[in-house]
Amino acid sequence: MSIFKFKQFEVDQSECAMKINTDGVLLAALAESENPTKILDIGTGTGVLALMMAQRFPLATIEGVEIDEQASATASKNFQLSVFNERLNISNTAIEQYHTIEKFDLIISNPPFFVNDLKNIEEKKGIARHANEEFFANLILKVNAILADKGSFWFVLPIKQAESLIEKAKQLNMYASKIIELHSDVSKPAFRYIVNLNRGKGETTIEHFYIYESEKVYTNAYKILLKDFFLGY
Repeated sequence: MSIFKFKQFEVDQSECAMKINTDGVLLAALAESENPTKILDIGTGTGVLALMMAQRFPLATIEGVEIDEQASATASKNFQLSVFNERLNISNTAIEQYHTIEKFDLIISNPPFFVNDLKNIEEKKGIARHANEEFFANLILKVNAILADKGSFWFVLPIKQAESLIEKAKQLNMYASKIIELHSDVSKPAFRYIVNLNRGKGETTIEHFYIYESEKVYTNAYKILLKDFFLGY
Protein backbone atom coordinates (compact mmCIF):
# COMPACT_ATOMS: atom_id res chain seq x y z
CA MET A 1 0.00 0.00 0.00
CA SER A 2 1.35 3.40 -1.02
CA ILE A 3 1.18 5.69 2.04
CA PHE A 4 2.57 9.23 1.95
CA LYS A 5 3.14 10.55 5.47
CA PHE A 6 2.85 14.24 6.27
CA LYS A 7 3.42 15.86 9.66
CA GLN A 8 -0.27 15.99 10.60
CA PHE A 9 -1.91 13.41 8.32
CA GLU A 10 -1.30 10.45 6.02
CA VAL A 11 -2.44 9.92 2.44
CA ASP A 12 -3.11 6.48 0.95
CA GLN A 13 -2.73 6.92 -2.80
CA SER A 14 -2.76 3.26 -3.83
CA GLU A 15 -6.14 3.39 -5.64
CA CYS A 16 -5.56 6.73 -7.36
CA ALA A 17 -4.37 7.07 -10.95
CA MET A 18 -2.71 10.40 -10.27
CA LYS A 19 -0.34 10.32 -7.33
CA ILE A 20 0.69 13.20 -5.07
CA ASN A 21 2.70 15.63 -7.20
CA THR A 22 4.73 18.80 -6.72
CA ASP A 23 2.27 20.96 -8.69
CA GLY A 24 -0.65 20.17 -6.42
CA VAL A 25 1.29 20.43 -3.17
CA LEU A 26 2.65 23.84 -4.17
CA LEU A 27 -0.84 25.01 -5.14
CA ALA A 28 -2.21 24.01 -1.73
CA ALA A 29 0.67 25.71 0.07
CA LEU A 30 0.65 28.93 -1.99
CA ALA A 31 -3.10 29.59 -2.36
CA GLU A 32 -4.06 32.64 -0.32
CA SER A 33 -7.38 33.53 1.26
CA GLU A 34 -8.36 35.70 4.20
CA ASN A 35 -10.07 33.55 6.84
CA PRO A 36 -12.07 31.30 4.50
CA THR A 37 -14.86 29.28 6.09
CA LYS A 38 -15.90 27.24 3.03
CA ILE A 39 -13.32 25.70 0.68
CA LEU A 40 -13.84 23.51 -2.39
CA ASP A 41 -11.21 21.25 -3.98
CA ILE A 42 -12.20 20.32 -7.55
CA GLY A 43 -10.71 17.01 -8.69
CA THR A 44 -9.50 16.13 -5.23
CA GLY A 45 -7.92 12.79 -6.20
CA THR A 46 -6.20 11.41 -3.10
CA GLY A 47 -7.59 14.30 -1.05
CA VAL A 48 -4.15 15.69 -0.29
CA LEU A 49 -4.95 19.30 -1.27
CA ALA A 50 -8.13 19.26 0.81
CA LEU A 51 -6.18 17.90 3.78
CA MET A 52 -3.56 20.62 3.40
CA MET A 53 -6.33 23.21 3.31
CA ALA A 54 -7.81 21.74 6.49
CA GLN A 55 -4.44 22.06 8.21
CA ARG A 56 -3.84 25.62 6.97
CA PHE A 57 -7.34 26.95 7.69
CA PRO A 58 -8.58 25.45 10.98
CA LEU A 59 -11.93 27.28 10.91
CA ALA A 60 -12.89 26.13 7.41
CA THR A 61 -14.98 23.24 6.18
CA ILE A 62 -13.58 21.63 3.04
CA GLU A 63 -15.48 19.83 0.29
CA GLY A 64 -13.75 17.63 -2.27
CA VAL A 65 -15.26 16.77 -5.66
CA GLU A 66 -13.89 13.75 -7.53
CA ILE A 67 -15.30 12.01 -10.62
CA ASP A 68 -13.38 8.72 -10.24
CA GLU A 69 -15.19 6.32 -7.90
CA GLN A 70 -12.12 4.57 -6.50
CA ALA A 71 -10.19 7.80 -6.01
CA SER A 72 -13.24 9.28 -4.29
CA ALA A 73 -13.44 6.28 -1.94
CA THR A 74 -9.72 6.59 -1.18
CA ALA A 75 -10.03 10.31 -0.49
CA SER A 76 -13.00 9.61 1.78
CA LYS A 77 -10.94 7.12 3.77
CA ASN A 78 -8.03 9.57 3.99
CA PHE A 79 -10.44 12.22 5.27
CA GLN A 80 -12.00 9.90 7.86
CA LEU A 81 -8.62 8.83 9.24
CA SER A 82 -7.35 12.39 9.62
CA VAL A 83 -7.61 14.64 12.67
CA PHE A 84 -9.57 17.03 10.44
CA ASN A 85 -12.28 14.50 9.58
CA GLU A 86 -15.20 16.52 10.98
CA ARG A 87 -14.44 19.38 8.57
CA LEU A 88 -13.95 17.30 5.41
CA ASN A 89 -16.46 15.87 2.96
CA ILE A 90 -16.27 14.24 -0.49
CA SER A 91 -18.71 14.17 -3.42
CA ASN A 92 -18.20 11.49 -6.08
CA THR A 93 -19.37 13.36 -9.17
CA ALA A 94 -18.20 15.39 -12.15
CA ILE A 95 -17.92 19.09 -11.42
CA GLU A 96 -20.59 19.81 -14.05
CA GLN A 97 -23.05 17.63 -12.08
CA TYR A 98 -22.02 18.95 -8.67
CA HIS A 99 -25.02 20.66 -7.07
CA THR A 100 -24.75 22.87 -4.02
CA ILE A 101 -26.41 25.93 -2.52
CA GLU A 102 -23.11 26.88 -0.88
CA LYS A 103 -20.92 29.77 -1.97
CA PHE A 104 -17.23 29.10 -1.45
CA ASP A 105 -14.67 31.61 -0.18
CA LEU A 106 -11.83 29.62 -1.73
CA ILE A 107 -11.87 27.14 -4.60
CA ILE A 108 -8.73 25.25 -5.63
CA SER A 109 -8.07 22.83 -8.46
CA ASN A 110 -5.21 20.82 -9.91
CA PRO A 111 -7.25 19.81 -12.98
CA PRO A 112 -6.52 17.47 -15.90
CA PHE A 113 -4.54 19.29 -18.52
CA PHE A 114 -3.77 17.38 -21.72
CA VAL A 115 -6.31 19.18 -23.88
CA ASN A 116 -7.12 17.41 -27.17
CA ASP A 117 -3.97 15.35 -26.69
CA LEU A 118 -3.39 11.65 -27.31
CA LYS A 119 -5.56 9.90 -24.74
CA ASN A 120 -3.79 7.70 -22.22
CA ILE A 121 -4.53 4.04 -22.83
CA GLU A 122 -5.13 3.54 -19.11
CA GLU A 123 -8.69 4.75 -18.64
CA LYS A 124 -8.22 6.04 -15.10
CA LYS A 125 -5.15 8.05 -15.97
CA GLY A 126 -7.09 9.32 -18.95
CA ILE A 127 -9.78 10.72 -16.68
CA ALA A 128 -7.25 12.13 -14.26
CA ARG A 129 -4.93 13.75 -16.78
CA HIS A 130 -6.87 14.50 -19.96
CA ALA A 131 -9.46 17.15 -20.65
CA ASN A 132 -10.92 19.00 -23.60
CA GLU A 133 -11.91 22.61 -24.11
CA GLU A 134 -15.47 21.84 -23.06
CA PHE A 135 -14.19 20.65 -19.67
CA PHE A 136 -12.46 23.96 -18.99
CA ALA A 137 -15.47 25.93 -20.19
CA ASN A 138 -17.70 23.95 -17.81
CA LEU A 139 -15.16 24.29 -15.01
CA ILE A 140 -15.03 28.07 -15.10
CA LEU A 141 -18.82 28.32 -15.45
CA LYS A 142 -19.28 26.20 -12.34
CA VAL A 143 -16.64 28.13 -10.41
CA ASN A 144 -18.32 31.39 -11.34
CA ALA A 145 -21.67 30.06 -10.12
CA ILE A 146 -20.49 28.87 -6.69
CA LEU A 147 -17.69 31.31 -5.84
CA ALA A 148 -18.54 33.90 -3.19
CA ASP A 149 -18.52 37.52 -4.36
CA LYS A 150 -15.15 38.17 -2.72
CA GLY A 151 -13.90 34.61 -3.16
CA SER A 152 -10.77 33.38 -4.91
CA PHE A 153 -10.24 30.56 -7.39
CA TRP A 154 -6.70 29.16 -7.43
CA PHE A 155 -5.54 26.58 -9.97
CA VAL A 156 -2.33 25.13 -11.41
CA LEU A 157 -1.91 24.28 -15.12
CA PRO A 158 0.71 24.17 -17.84
CA ILE A 159 1.18 27.64 -19.32
CA LYS A 160 -0.86 27.26 -22.52
CA GLN A 161 -3.86 25.80 -20.70
CA ALA A 162 -3.56 28.36 -17.88
CA GLU A 163 -3.61 31.24 -20.35
CA SER A 164 -6.64 29.74 -22.08
CA LEU A 165 -8.54 29.43 -18.79
CA ILE A 166 -7.63 33.01 -17.86
CA GLU A 167 -9.16 34.18 -21.16
CA LYS A 168 -12.33 32.14 -20.56
CA ALA A 169 -12.61 33.67 -17.08
CA LYS A 170 -12.49 37.21 -18.47
CA GLN A 171 -15.77 36.54 -20.30
CA LEU A 172 -17.33 36.03 -16.85
CA ASN A 173 -15.68 39.12 -15.37
CA MET A 174 -13.14 37.08 -13.45
CA TYR A 175 -9.53 38.19 -13.68
CA ALA A 176 -6.06 36.98 -12.73
CA SER A 177 -4.91 38.98 -9.71
CA LYS A 178 -1.78 36.86 -9.28
CA ILE A 179 0.23 34.48 -11.44
CA ILE A 180 3.03 32.45 -9.84
CA GLU A 181 5.35 31.04 -12.48
CA LEU A 182 6.83 27.70 -11.38
CA HIS A 183 10.39 26.91 -12.48
CA SER A 184 12.48 23.81 -11.86
CA ASP A 185 15.46 26.12 -11.23
CA VAL A 186 16.71 29.58 -12.19
CA SER A 187 18.10 28.31 -15.51
CA LYS A 188 14.78 26.84 -16.70
CA PRO A 189 11.71 28.58 -18.13
CA ALA A 190 8.43 28.30 -16.25
CA PHE A 191 6.61 24.99 -16.76
CA ARG A 192 3.41 25.70 -14.78
CA TYR A 193 1.34 28.70 -13.72
CA ILE A 194 -0.39 28.88 -10.37
CA VAL A 195 -3.17 31.42 -10.90
CA ASN A 196 -5.51 33.32 -8.61
CA LEU A 197 -8.77 34.40 -10.28
CA ASN A 198 -11.28 36.66 -8.60
CA ARG A 199 -13.92 39.23 -9.42
CA GLY A 200 -12.66 42.74 -9.89
CA LYS A 201 -10.31 43.85 -12.62
CA GLY A 202 -6.93 45.15 -11.50
CA GLU A 203 -3.22 44.73 -11.91
CA THR A 204 -1.87 41.19 -12.22
CA THR A 205 1.00 40.44 -9.86
CA ILE A 206 3.62 38.14 -11.37
CA GLU A 207 5.88 36.08 -9.10
CA HIS A 208 8.46 33.39 -9.76
CA PHE A 209 8.94 30.28 -7.65
CA TYR A 210 12.00 28.04 -8.02
CA ILE A 211 11.90 24.45 -6.78
CA TYR A 212 15.55 23.39 -7.03
CA GLU A 213 18.76 25.15 -6.03
CA SER A 214 20.76 22.50 -7.88
CA GLU A 215 20.20 18.88 -8.87
CA LYS A 216 18.08 17.20 -6.16
CA VAL A 217 18.66 20.14 -3.78
CA TYR A 218 15.53 22.10 -2.95
CA THR A 219 15.56 25.88 -2.59
CA ASN A 220 15.11 27.43 0.84
CA ALA A 221 11.85 28.95 -0.41
CA TYR A 222 10.52 25.45 -1.21
CA LYS A 223 11.58 24.04 2.16
CA ILE A 224 10.19 26.98 4.13
CA LEU A 225 6.89 26.83 2.24
CA LEU A 226 6.41 23.12 2.96
CA LYS A 227 8.04 22.79 6.40
CA ASP A 228 4.66 22.56 8.15
CA PHE A 229 3.70 19.59 5.95
CA PHE A 230 6.72 17.49 5.00
CA LEU A 231 8.47 15.32 7.57
CA GLY A 232 11.94 16.07 6.20
CA TYR A 233 11.86 19.81 6.90
